[in-house]
Amino acid sequence: MKIFEKATNHFQSNLPFVLYVKPNEDILKGLFQQDDSQHTFANQEGFVFASFDGEKQIVITKEDSESFSEKIQWEEDYTIASLKISSTVEQKNAFESLVKKSVEVIKQAEFDKLVVSRKIDFSNQIDVFQSYKNLVKKYPSAFCYLFFHPKIGMWMGATPEQLIKINENQFETVALAGTQLFSDDLNWTQKEVLEQQFVTDFIVSTIKPFVSEIEVSKPFTIQAGKLAHIKTEISGKLLNVSRAVDLITTLHPTPAVCGLPKEKAKHFITANEGYNRKFYAGYIGEWNIENKVDLFVNLRCIEIGESNSIYVGCGITKDSVAENEFFETENKSETIKQILIERNR
Repeated sequence: MKIFEKATNHFQSNLPFVLYVKPNEDILKGLFQQDDSQHTFANQEGFVFASFDGEKQIVITKEDSESFSEKIQWEEDYTIASLKISSTVEQKNAFESLVKKSVEVIKQAEFDKLVVSRKIDFSNQIDVFQSYKNLVKKYPSAFCYLFFHPKIGMWMGATPEQLIKINENQFETVALAGTQLFSDDLNWTQKEVLEQQFVTDFIVSTIKPFVSEIEVSKPFTIQAGKLAHIKTEISGKLLNVSRAVDLITTLHPTPAVCGLPKEKAKHFITANEGYNRKFYAGYIGEWNIENKVDLFVNLRCIEIGESNSIYVGCGITKDSVAENEFFETENKSETIKQILIERNR
C-alpha cells in the first residue's frame, strides 16, 4: 500500500503525520504535514491529538497537510508478535497499593469512582509499521491510529471508546465501562454495573446545557478484542453547533478515564499515580473534516521511542479488589502486546 511508503518517508524526514482507520471501515486515511510546526488546536479542520489533562491539544491541520487514503488490501497474514513483555512483582505490588488507597478514599466518601492507571515500560526497538498493520488487522471494530510528531513523539493505539460524534446538529456519544474477558455466558458484577452507571449519569448531566434532546439506550455488552465492556449509547441534538469545542472541553475527561468528582479525581491521579499520563486517556480523531467531528478516547495505546510505554488503567469503586484490578490491566495490555513486532537491529 502506497500510504505506508508515504508514512515511512515522512517518518524518516522527521515530519508529522497520522494514519487512522475508523471502526468497521476498510479505508486507511492519512494526513501528512509539510513542515514540522506544532499547531495548537483552535477549531481548525484536521486531526486532533489531546492530552489527558487537556493542556496539550495538537492538531495536524488539513490546510498544512497532504491528505491521502487507500482501501485496505494486503495479502500477507497477521504477523505473530515477537516480543515477550511481562510485569514485575514490584509493578504488581505498586499498582495494588494504589488500588487499595483508591478504595480507601472512596469508602471515606471522598469519591464515587476513581480511574487509576500504570505504564509498562520496555526498551525493545519496535517495527512500527508492521506492528500497526497487525493492529489494524486484529482490531477491525476499534479506532486504530498511528500518530507521529517530532516534537511530541510516536503513539499508536486501538481504542474501543468513542468520545463524541457530531454531524451538523446531531451528536452521538457513549458511556463505556466495566471490563471482563469475553465469554458467551459472562455476568456483570454489581461493582461493574455501578461503575458504568456513574459514567452514564455524568455524561447525561454534563451535556444537558448544550443539547435540546437526549436519548439514552439501555446498557448492553460489547466485545472489544478478547475483552467485554458495558456500553450505553447517548444521542440527541445540539443547541448550538458553534459551541462544540466548549462541549468537548466540558466532557473530557469523562469518569471512564478519570473519576468523580472530576476535578478532585484529576488531582488524586496526578498526586498518586507517580507518572505523567501525557496523551493516554486524552482524545484523538477528526475535527470538522467534511463538517463532521469524530473523536475517540485514547485507550489501549503505546508510546514508542528509545523506550516504550504501554498505558493501561481500570475503574475503581468501593467494591474493587486490588489483585483483580491488576489482572484487568494485564488483560487490557494484551491488546498492544499481541501485535508488537521487534525491529531487526
